Amino acid sequence: MASPIFSVPDENAHATKAIAQVHGQVIGYQVPGIKHTVVDLPEEYSYSSHILCFAFHPDQAANCGVELGDEGGADWFNTWVGAYNPLYYYAVGWPTLILDGSAGIYGMRIVSGLLAAVFIAWGFQAAMSVRRARWMPLGMAFAAAPMVVYFFGSVNPNGIEIASAVALWATLPRLLEHLDSRSVKREVSSLPRWYLWAIVAVASVTLATARATGPLWLVVVAGICFIATGWSSVRSLFTTARSYIPLGIVAAGGIFSIAWTLSGGSLSSQAEKSDAPLVGASFAQGFVQVIRTTPEFIQQAIGYFGWFDAPLGTSASWLFVIPLGILIVLAVTASRRRGLVTMAVMTAAAVFVPALVQGYSVSQTGIIWQGRYGLFLYLGVTILAGWLLSARQGNRVAFLSTRVTWISTAMIASYGVLAFVVVMWRYVVGSEQPISEMWKNPAWQPPLGWPTLVALYALVSVVFVLGTGWMAARTARIEDAADLADSLTAPPPTEPTETTFRG
Repeated sequence: MASPIFSVPDENAHATKAIAQVHGQVIGYQVPGIKHTVVDLPEEYSYSSHILCFAFHPDQAANCGVELGDEGGADWFNTWVGAYNPLYYYAVGWPTLILDGSAGIYGMRIVSGLLAAVFIAWGFQAAMSVRRARWMPLGMAFAAAPMVVYFFGSVNPNGIEIASAVALWATLPRLLEHLDSRSVKREVSSLPRWYLWAIVAVASVTLATARATGPLWLVVVAGICFIATGWSSVRSLFTTARSYIPLGIVAAGGIFSIAWTLSGGSLSSQAEKSDAPLVGASFAQGFVQVIRTTPEFIQQAIGYFGWFDAPLGTSASWLFVIPLGILIVLAVTASRRRGLVTMAVMTAAAVFVPALVQGYSVSQTGIIWQGRYGLFLYLGVTILAGWLLSARQGNRVAFLSTRVTWISTAMIASYGVLAFVVVMWRYVVGSEQPISEMWKNPAWQPPLGWPTLVALYALVSVVFVLGTGWMAARTARIEDAADLADSLTAPPPTEPTETTFRG
């Protein structure tokens, strides 16, 4: 509700695609002289480029534009996503059949947020379904990062891509633990296997079909989870008869996505040099450029809102970076061999996968990678770090879990509230104006008014901190009590002999 219509990157392209699709136009059409696909819009959704008069101008409040559906707008839009995979757009586009203009866009945003919430809830449920999960609340808490929830509540498949990946990162290791032939000696999820499979199948198909790169992202996530859990569980995954149906569903979703893309659904056409840097460059040039700018991409993932016109200050980002660094350092310090390999592979994937993908496509597209595209990988680092720390190998730092989770979650939530206020400031009066002008002379107001939305966001953030901290404390108490009970019921040690003392 807080972001002006189409102020989220590419939201105008995705929203108009969804509107046209649910009104019967699944794929747009080409018009001579126009590079991208054209889609037709109903009269109540006529589009004027002046809607985004504030984009790229951080000093301009969002009151300068016209409304979607106003007179004078065009009944078509030149969208660069007109032929994308249709599943996401059917899922979020239906509110425009009953609402008009800006109300329809807010309706799609609400549906997008609710769908993302389902996947995040599934992820939390799976993450907390074992006794040893004291670090999982913190690992999952990074899904409340400002840029993440920003895309959850937008009309952009990037949001559902991140949410489904979070569910998969949290659930697939639990399923693999369930399938491990050594599970009789190990703790497994309290959730039934069919339920874990259902989450994995739905999340996998959603991730594979969200965007053209989805099948590749699915392979990356699954491959890293396989490395984390080991060969025994992976072998069981592919040799257990009850796995064949859900595996078939996942395969069907991936094949459908690949087939749609190869048939002309969403492969990028040749870009012009004015579209992006390094169009026509070699693989090596694209790869090196992405590696060189990785710190910038991470900064974008932490806090770059709008059309790159609402960045957060570097100093504020420490509220987010410190908890992230503590979690990763603890995971590396407490891990044994497999855990170290898992963290190394996960971190390497977060850095090198974007470089490899962009290096492959740079000749055709130029450098188009943005930090938000890597959010599904970055969250994988935090979730797997929490998973490793929660295992028995993390016992040496177990005593820190509750306090670190409380403090870190409070810092993440504070950063979120700060980001919310800063972005509101940018759109209500413009970032060049003193923040006091938001109270004295607001130029633009979102639905319900910015003070109400800030108060609601702060309230939800407090609930988030209390809920996550309580979950971590409760899990730690249950685990400690169970460990104490195990120690009391264990057989007494063998009495040492005289030979033992002599030895």
